[in-house]
Parts: sequence; structure tokens; C-alpha cells
Amino acid sequence: MEDHHSAAAKVRVNGAPAEATLSTGAGVGGPELRWRYCAGPAAERSLSLEADVLGVEANGKEVVVRAFVAAGKRRRRRDYVFEMADGEGAAAAWGEKLRRCLDSFGRPKRLFVLVNPFGGKRCASKIYEAEIKPMLEAAGVDVTMQETQHGGHARELATSLDLARYDGIVCVSGDGVLVEVVNGILQRTDWEEAIKMPIGIIPAGTGNGMAKSLLHAANQTCSISEALFAIIRGHKQALDVCTLVQGQKKIFSVLSVTWGLVADIDIESEKYRWMGSARFDFYALVRIMNLRRYCGTIHFVPAPGYEAYGEPAKQVESSIVECLEQNGEPQVCSYQGPSAELQGSYWRSIDGPFVAVCLNNVPWATESVMAAPEAKFSDGYMDAVIIRDCPKADLLALMLKMSDGSYVKSKYVTYLKVRSFRLSPGQLVENPKRGGIIDVDGEVIARGEEAYGRNKNQDVMAYGPSVQMTVHQGLATVYCPK
Repeated sequence: MEDHHSAAAKVRVNGAPAEATLSTGAGVGGPELRWRYCAGPAAERSLSLEADVLGVEANGKEVVVRAFVAAGKRRRRRDYVFEMADGEGAAAAWGEKLRRCLDSFGRPKRLFVLVNPFGGKRCASKIYEAEIKPMLEAAGVDVTMQETQHGGHARELATSLDLARYDGIVCVSGDGVLVEVVNGILQRTDWEEAIKMPIGIIPAGTGNGMAKSLLHAANQTCSISEALFAIIRGHKQALDVCTLVQGQKKIFSVLSVTWGLVADIDIESEKYRWMGSARFDFYALVRIMNLRRYCGTIHFVPAPGYEAYGEPAKQVESSIVECLEQNGEPQVCSYQGPSAELQGSYWRSIDGPFVAVCLNNVPWATESVMAAPEAKFSDGYMDAVIIRDCPKADLLALMLKMSDGSYVKSKYVTYLKVRSFRLSPGQLVENPKRGGIIDVDGEVIARGEEAYGRNKNQDVMAYGPSVQMTVHQGLATVYCPK
């Protein structure tokens, strides 16, 4: 007996006679379009409507199925033209069935796309026109595109954007625009609803750590087309957000917080941006040969199973910024940070000097550096990597093992998961007059005296006073491969 969710027809597929079957029910392989050629060696082909098809268009006797199909290790765009033997009525009926099926997947229909023309090798605008725009059009997605004009522009747009007009926000850049969008959304007074807006990341910058992490978790290649197809398909992943507080100042992180060697490499290598991602490898060698160690102390609340790290510490007060009252009434305000009370938590501490301290929210820091192999997107913890002392030769060997994350197995590396973390940064051991850099998601938030950069008065926070970091589990949402 024929499945009432199936339809069969005689067709010509890209000019070749065939018999086609359209199954829109929830079968073993899900909804699919299958056909067998009539002439030549028997060959049966199929397309999964959920996993292979971008969009559909019926025109006259033809149904054009726009697909993104496997070709070796990668996928590529390909159109299949089905000319219906029964004419225009059959084509219209099949086109309608295909569209209804695609709509049932809950894919985004309206996207606000932010393109950073200054990131990486300054190719994002060309990438959008050549690769992204055609694929979104093929999927029938209505797009509003905006190029960012200066640092902080994406944050400004996210703060005021009419989110009711869109199903998602897409960042065509490195990780910087994503970070700005999350910070902008959390500055809104309607942040509780706004933060539910899914955010997509298409790798078009230098680091691309978030895109790499999301695609690698699904065993997919980190590429523009794969990242874009994940957005088109509409699958979502919860993402932890870390709140950093110093006094009444606060910012939000979704990737990493670094201090010491890694921060110095990331920020000071800016002068070699023309080298592309190779700048990190080059400047890592420079910094290891001229190794710095920083005085300081860290406090943390360990995740279960990591209580043996460090030494017992005195009670650390919570550093969450509270919303002020106005005329005796609570003021409607932006996101103030996690509400979880940590005052009764089991705090531990480690004293310096330190070579590097890194807090990671996702596994990959860049496309080529797996900084935290055990990091999860929404486990409620940050993965801390701490290096206190390490001979230069061993440190260089560690850097060479960062491509697969195996460096964390070294006896010189302390790797643990934490719920909350407090950094009290100090001065350079070799030069007590010089401080270091605190780098959050690729941007400096604080730097000490004589540290790299001329605009330290514009830094969000001061260098020296403690900075506390606390995780809000699964606060944000990002598009991801299934």
C-alpha cells in the first residue's frame, strides 16, 4: 500500500528521463526526494530534504531543487531541475509539498547579517557577495545586511535592533562581532527575551574560534559554506556566558579570558596582522624566547572532581553588580550577571608567579589552536589552563601541541573546570614597574604600566584590582550543525 505521505511521478532530472518519489513522512531516513534514471546503467539518487536541500522553486512544468550536497570531504552547491511529465499542475503540487516540508523544520526566514569588512584579511564583504548572499537567496531567506563601520558598532546595533523583525542574527567576521552582539543584547532592558535570539557565526576573520568549535563538535570542516548551511538548517545550541565584574564595571565573555603569555601573544601580535593567522605562531616564538612571568594570585570555585587543586582560601565575596533603585522603585535595567550565590562556595587559591592563565568557554581558541579540549558549550563551567613555571624548551614543545589540545597533559600545565574565578594580576617579575594585559575575547580590558598599547586610559577596567568571573549556564543561543 502506498504511503499517503509519498508521491511518485515520471520526470526528467536535468534532462535525463527518470522516475521520482517524494516522501514527506517521518520515515527511517526522514523526508527525502529519490529518483531512478530510466536509461543507461540503473542509478538511484536521493536528497534528504532536511540535510541536503536549501530551497525549492516551481516554474511552469519544472521544479528546481537547490541543494548543498557532499562532494568528497566537502559539500558544494548543486541545482536539480525536475521537469514533470504531467505538466504544470504536478510541478506546482510537488513544489508546494516540498516547501511545506522545508517550512516544518523551523528554519530561519529573516536574518539580520552583520559583516565586518575590517577583520582578518579584509575579505568579509567579498565573501558575503560571492558565497553567502547567493546561498541565502537559494534558501529563500530574507536578509538585511549591515557592514560594521567601527569597533563597537555591532554592539550598538544589537542594543537597539528591532529583534521582532528577525529570526536570527548572523556575524560574518572573526569572533569579535559575535562578542559585541552578545554584549549589546545583554545591555538591553529587554535582555531576557532578546538573549533568546539565535546568533550565527560565519568564519571570516583571523581567529574563528567559535565557528571552529561548533563545526568540529559535529565532525565538520570549518568553512564558510558549512557554517552558513548550519545557520540555514536552523539547529541551535545553548551557550554559556561569563560575566566579568570589577567594582561597578562589568562586561560579558563567550570565548576566553587570558592573562600572561597567551594575552601578550594575542594583543602584541596585532602589529603583524598583515601576516594573517601566522602572526600568532611567529609572535609566540618571540615571546617564549623572551619569556615573562607575572606576580599575582588566582581564586576559584572548582567544579566537582577538581577540589584538590590549589589551597583552601578565605571566603570571597560575590562581585555581582546590582540594579539601583530610582524613587524607591527597582529600576528596569540590563543584565546584571548570574544570580547564583557563591558566598558559601568552596574557594581555592593559587599564588604566582604565572607564565599564563587562561579561562576558556569553548574548545578552540582559533582554527588551529585547541586551547581547552574538555570545554563544553553549556556545562556551566569555564576551563582554566594555568602555567606557573616551565623551561623555554618545554614551553615551545607545549605550543607545538596546541593544535590537538594534547599540551594540557604536560606536567607544567594545570587544567581544571571552575564555576567562578577571581584574578588578582600583578607586575612582571623581571620588571616590577611593568604590568601585563588582561585579554577578553581578543580585546584588552585592562593593562598595567608600560604594557603594550597607547590607549590604556580607554580600557574598560583597571589593572591590579581583582576581576571576578562567573558563568551563567546556557544563557545565549547560537546556530550549530545538528
